Amino acid sequence: TMLSQQFLVLLFWVCLSQPSYSKPPSTKRTTDHTYNKLEMGVAGNDRKILRRSKRGWMWNQFFLLEEYTGTDYQYVGKLHTDQDKGDGNLKYILSGDGAGTLFTIDEKTGDIHAMQRLDREERAYYTLRAQAIDRRNGYPVEPESEFIIKIHDINDNEPKFTKEVYTASIPEMSDVGTFVVQVNATDADDPNYGNSAKITYNILQGQPYFSVEPDTGVIRTALPNMNRESREQYQVVIQAKDMAGQRGGLSGTTTVNVTLSDVNDNPPRFPQSTYQLSVSESAPVGSLVGRIKATDADIGENAEVEYDIIDGDGLKMFDIITDKDTQEGVLIVKKPLDFERKRVYTLKVEARNTHLDPHFFHMGPFKDIATVKVVVEDVDEPPVFSKPSYLIEVHEDIQVGRIIGTVMAQDPDAINSPIRFSLDRHTDLDRIFNIHTGNGSIYASKQLDRETSPWHNLTVIANEINNPKQSTRVPVFIRVLDINDNSPTFAIMYDTFVCENARAGQLIQTISAIDKDEPPGGHKFFFSLVSTNPNFTVQDNEDNTAGILTRRNGYSRHEMSHYLLPVVISDNDYPIQSSTSTVTIRVCTCDNEGNMQSCNAEAMILPAGLSTGALVAILLCIIILLIIVVLFAALRRQKKKEPLIISKEDIRDNIVSYNDEGGGEEDTQAFDIGTLRNPEAIDDSKLRRDILPETLFLPRRSPLLRANTDVRDFISQRVRENDADPTAPPYDSLATYAYEGNGSVAESLSSLGSVVADEDQDYDYLSSWGPRFNKLADMYAGADSDRDS
Repeated sequence: TMLSQQFLVLLFWVCLSQPSYSKPPSTKRTTDHTYNKLEMGVAGNDRKILRRSKRGWMWNQFFLLEEYTGTDYQYVGKLHTDQDKGDGNLKYILSGDGAGTLFTIDEKTGDIHAMQRLDREERAYYTLRAQAIDRRNGYPVEPESEFIIKIHDINDNEPKFTKEVYTASIPEMSDVGTFVVQVNATDADDPNYGNSAKITYNILQGQPYFSVEPDTGVIRTALPNMNRESREQYQVVIQAKDMAGQRGGLSGTTTVNVTLSDVNDNPPRFPQSTYQLSVSESAPVGSLVGRIKATDADIGENAEVEYDIIDGDGLKMFDIITDKDTQEGVLIVKKPLDFERKRVYTLKVEARNTHLDPHFFHMGPFKDIATVKVVVEDVDEPPVFSKPSYLIEVHEDIQVGRIIGTVMAQDPDAINSPIRFSLDRHTDLDRIFNIHTGNGSIYASKQLDRETSPWHNLTVIANEINNPKQSTRVPVFIRVLDINDNSPTFAIMYDTFVCENARAGQLIQTISAIDKDEPPGGHKFFFSLVSTNPNFTVQDNEDNTAGILTRRNGYSRHEMSHYLLPVVISDNDYPIQSSTSTVTIRVCTCDNEGNMQSCNAEAMILPAGLSTGALVAILLCIIILLIIVVLFAALRRQKKKEPLIISKEDIRDNIVSYNDEGGGEEDTQAFDIGTLRNPEAIDDSKLRRDILPETLFLPRRSPLLRANTDVRDFISQRVRENDADPTAPPYDSLATYAYEGNGSVAESLSSLGSVVADEDQDYDYLSSWGPRFNKLADMYAGADSDRDS
């Protein structure tokens, strides 16, 4: 054959002594030639000639069983060449996938073994290459040959679902056989070998509500009319088993959570047929009366309810709206209520679903009706004005005290309490108006002036006399109507001049007028002169303006520097008002075009080089200087009158106040000042420090006063001495009266001046001081005793 000519013989077999090994392949190699015809005999007289068909043989394949559990290496097959004489000169070499790690070959015999457990699900086949070489020179005796080791599958993998938990939802009340969900499981085993990967499905939990198709895993409903309101959640357990469900197969499970979605199969229902609500008659429009609710077993939009008032005597007084969050009917006030008119209203309220399902129309009307009674409660209502606001028009010349208008209010309650009217003075700070407290008549208490205040906005308060807390306010707008009580005047102050070279009939100024009044037909002013003027005239333009014209040629500023022209202005209203205003016309020098160059008035009034502003400034400066001089003189005068003692630290000889409220001047025995004298306090050897030494006079020694000297005599004597003393004030000095007494008979108790030690002190004299010093005597006497001991 061709392969024998290539000098390579590969023998493949499987050791029959190990049945767990791979399937033994044929040890014969085939060629592409046709097999020989075989004849086979059959029973009977009939003989048929059987012809073997041509087939291809994969000679270079090994088969190995996966998940081998033996203790020895798993035998795969054997490699052999015709060049092998059995003398050990040839060496077999294996390379490729897993060579040396997963597979090993005996160099001498060519036996191939698997060293590890193999898993077909990790890898289904391995491709290796084999070669025989001469040990002596390392040359190959035949070309390299490639072969495949296939892993034979066993049922070692259970089916696994693509999801651990499935979720599904179907409408409630679904028909039998409604599709729920399809589950899917996979098996890692070889689907082409046996039934290891053939899966069937069955239901372990969820019957009798659901069923599963064994081959497809489709779950369907098995019971009709499953109601969500009875049970909403279902848990179905599905098993997938390989080996076509036969015994010994492996299995896996999954959980399917099925939820019944809601459909509108329940109508709304009121829990009670009649409701009773109450509302105050003072409740404003739009305020809440109460809430009612119709329950619906459905959820979501299927439970949405719309409420309507379909009948009743309160159909126009109340309205009902739907609270989308709570699905309640909210009853509100539609029009103002009045307890005195009607006290009880009856309403018929309908609740209906908004989202209907035609499949369930047969289950009845999806609406319900309830009766609602609304009781109106009486309250003490504040007074009610006849109008929401009042507008009063009055002429500004109305007499003080005249009634200009009236407001009306009454108590809406059945008791009809009397009303008291008043004005809110915050709206009439000037107290121009007043109101009659009993009948609400408003009258003017001061004269009105439209030009000052054309409008007055008042607030009138109405209180119940029996319950003043019940009050109502109403705005009253008073419009002051105009009368012709103001005269027209010039619109502005005119600064008019006429040129010296002016011609007769020349317009030098256009004047206009204003009037504070406002006649209905508008203003109409007339202009005229008080008397005929030879120099100027006024021409009325009949448009509320007039022009001032010259009446002669040429004017001289040396003869007349300015002219005064009185003009009469009158209006056209009743009564006619007029006024006279004067126009000052200066005579000025002008150029040929009529432009003013200079006027004589300034030269005659002001000195050369100074203007009116400068003169005013100079006058103000003079006034300020005079004021400063007067203030300075006043301060100097006030300074001279200041007392010598101005603070607590100034101890000069001055008597500010005695504050002696004793027995009077004749009571000389009320206060004995003899104990205050201290003649030893006068130190004649001390010199004054406030004047130069060469100007000093020796102080005179004052004679001692007799005992019980009166205070007034003592002070008078000291004053006379100081007045006669040349060294006395106004120089700063300290005058000593020596009136501090002779001191205590006990002398000083301080130990600071003691010149002897405590050990040399004798405190026995403390006992002679009296009972007030007994404690002190005991303390020091005790100390002496301690020292003695």
